[in-house]
Amino acid sequence: MKLERATVAEHETYGGAYRRLALAAPELAPLVKPGQFVHIRLPAPADAILRRPFSVFRAGGGRIEILYKAVGRGTAAMLHLRPGDALSILGPLGNGFPAPAADTVPVLVAGGYGMAALYLLAERAPARGVAFFGGAAAGDILCVPDFEALGWEVRVTTEDGSLGARGRVTDALDAWLAEERGGRVPEFFACGPNGMLRAVGDRAVAGGWTAWLSMDRSMGCGVGACLTCVQKIRDPDAPGGWSWVRICREGPVLECRAIVWEDGE
Repeated sequence: MKLERATVAEHETYGGAYRRLALAAPELAPLVKPGQFVHIRLPAPADAILRRPFSVFRAGGGRIEILYKAVGRGTAAMLHLRPGDALSILGPLGNGFPAPAADTVPVLVAGGYGMAALYLLAERAPARGVAFFGGAAAGDILCVPDFEALGWEVRVTTEDGSLGARGRVTDALDAWLAEERGGRVPEFFACGPNGMLRAVGDRAVAGGWTAWLSMDRSMGCGVGACLTCVQKIRDPDAPGGWSWVRICREGPVLECRAIVWEDGE
């Protein structure tokens, strides 16, 4: 983990309401593993005391890239960043995705912004597989050319049918699971809304497969001190059969069988 003063190298519209921010971070960039995140101190507003977590989209050549959308005052302030501006970044943080097992076909499942968190895994995986991207509308689908350029098959669904097949991403996943795969065993890697993650995990458990889920919880410190991002996991040695982990330290990636889901998730 490094605390680095990074410099904005590029900042541009990426797709829909999303932006791509490239930061020169020569000490931090070589350390990033797939699925990890960075904590960024935003330049404004003045009362934005807490850093904001962002999944690392790309890392290499002394730079990291993130994708973001302005959804509040903090991220709205990022829209004004220009090349040469300096930001304080902390990272890489968390435990990311393991490498896909050699005897499986890797299956990526992403909702919206979750596509960015899966790119490094797709880039570094020893074998290519299939990626399922879902969103409410076409503007929520990101990175398709990037994944296809790596040799991945990408299947897109949108709830309004404006891009790809109409429906939810799990509809496309179910159709693929029903296909003849020649005995290949899927291994899932997913990032997106909790409902989608739970659905992917349920399918993995039913099929006897493995699913690695990148959990999303509100974070304060990002380093495990504030305990705002805790998640229940199964723990046979603990009272009640469960215990807490911190998503920013023990996560964000957890195997689906470890997770204790709350009602409504």
